[in-house]
Amino acid sequence: MNSDVQTVTLRLPANAEYVDIVRLNLYGIASKMGFSYEEIEDMKVAVSEACNNSVLYAYGQEGGMVEVLFQVADESLSITVRDEGESFDSVGTVGSPTLHDKDLSEVQIGGLGFYLMEALMDEVSVTNQTGKGTEITLTKRLARSEERV
Repeated sequence: MNSDVQTVTLRLPANAEYVDIVRLNLYGIASKMGFSYEEIEDMKVAVSEACNNSVLYAYGQEGGMVEVLFQVADESLSITVRDEGESFDSVGTVGSPTLHDKDLSEVQIGGLGFYLMEALMDEVSVTNQTGKGTEITLTKRLARSEERV
């Protein structure tokens, strides 16, 4: 059992044109790990949503960067999408997680919503720090069937 986590990092302009590069990298890494086609398609949708959030909400105008980390472990793949875009104090929503000044219940990322990411992935976490941007981490565990050798 190899417990080392290997990390692949992409740093891209916060521009919708570059989301395909993230999806291609995800496909390559997840394929090597043994994820099924369906699992990879689910992850691609979830990662696109996270990237689109940074592109649409974090910067408003061009010039920002998005960092995407693929953390490859024995039994799981975690994808972290980080931006340094403007985040705001969530006045009046104490204790409720927010994403770029919106309550998670009202966020519509790419028109599909934050909950799509939660439905497609095993774990989703959001860290939003004033002045430091937003970080979304998506994790998918490798389902090993008994038949696989």
